[in-house]
Amino acid sequence: MTDEPTSLPSATDPAPDVPPKDPHDDRFAAFRNRRFLLYWLARFAATFATQIVIVSVGWQVYAITGDPWDLGLIGLCQFAPAFLLVLVTGAAADRYSRRLIMGLAVAAEGIGTLVLLLWTFEGLGSPLPVFGILVIFGIARAFFGPASQSLVVNIVSREELPNAIAWNSSSWQIAAIVGPVAGGLLYGVSPLVAYGIGGALFLTSAVLVIFIKAPARRRSTEPTSFETVVAGFRFIWSEKVVLGAISLDLFAVLLGGAVALMPVYASDILDAGPVALGLLRAAPGIGAIPMALFLAAHPIRNHAGAIMFAFVGLFGAFTVVFGLSTSIWVSVPALILVGASDMISVYVRETLMQLWTPDDVRGRVNAVNMVFIGASNELGEFRAGAMAKLIGAVPAVVFGGVATVGVAALWARMFPELRKIRHLGGRE
Repeated sequence: MTDEPTSLPSATDPAPDVPPKDPHDDRFAAFRNRRFLLYWLARFAATFATQIVIVSVGWQVYAITGDPWDLGLIGLCQFAPAFLLVLVTGAAADRYSRRLIMGLAVAAEGIGTLVLLLWTFEGLGSPLPVFGILVIFGIARAFFGPASQSLVVNIVSREELPNAIAWNSSSWQIAAIVGPVAGGLLYGVSPLVAYGIGGALFLTSAVLVIFIKAPARRRSTEPTSFETVVAGFRFIWSEKVVLGAISLDLFAVLLGGAVALMPVYASDILDAGPVALGLLRAAPGIGAIPMALFLAAHPIRNHAGAIMFAFVGLFGAFTVVFGLSTSIWVSVPALILVGASDMISVYVRETLMQLWTPDDVRGRVNAVNMVFIGASNELGEFRAGAMAKLIGAVPAVVFGGVATVGVAALWARMFPELRKIRHLGGRE
């Protein structure tokens, strides 16, 4: 493992099967790489399946218990494995085949979804079996995250990486638009249909991963020790730009996330049904995908740090608007703006983190990052469900949005190095 943090061998050397760049087609530069195309399709299929399954699970559990606390437990079951396995998953991504780990993880999620289908067919009267499957999902995602996030850097050139990250984010966002709507519609037809299609998509993703040509990369060859296992934590702590970017996302979305409470809003506040829930879940993606497409063609070239902080603050402000709304005609536009704001901050953060991290420790750094993302999403869902149980859904969402605005302002002062970054090309 190198001690030089500016060493980026796999992101500097173009992948061997990447054709010459067409200067008139920069928007689609990454897709000229067949490996990235397969990777993108695999992530899309897996993310689409995840959205279908999570919407279905949320509606099914809330229908069984009627308790927002259980919606929070859905998030906790998915986050806990990533937190507990962080020292294992990152080291595995640095030592073993990232492609193989990614494929096995989505295959496990596919099998778990088909088990949910079987239990639903037999009649599910308790949420406990669902929570058990979600723990398995959490374990699979704990390995999938660092492996897939690190793999993309190995299959594109350094020049293509910002474009690839924008399209990679759009993969998630496109699935986030269609997936929740599809999940609501399919669950409305039958939970069996929803889980069946979700399981098939997971397994399709696993097959696509198999056909990705194995990329050349630098692997960690150091003997396993406590020092090598915690290398990701050590690097993040020493690199204030990476630390600031990751922790900003952690606290902003941990406090501002309202996804877990959308079944409550759809059912009790907006007086709607599963289709409306799917629309609410899709709304952030409806805002994010046009922004991702814009960033793919027009990457941020100046004042990147300041722009990121500004849009994290807007993310919190639009969350407050959603929290106070009692009309779907206000709630959906507010969530669209939440998604657009979040897309900009995600783009800046992911590009900075990948370009500022050496490849032989990238898996471990991404494992820590995935725990932070999991904390901001799944643990954020638990936070929202627990607060809704204590003070109600609306106060829980509004409090979270206001707190997110405060976090953006505080972090801008605590991490001036991050705020002052102008370009996204890595270290100058």
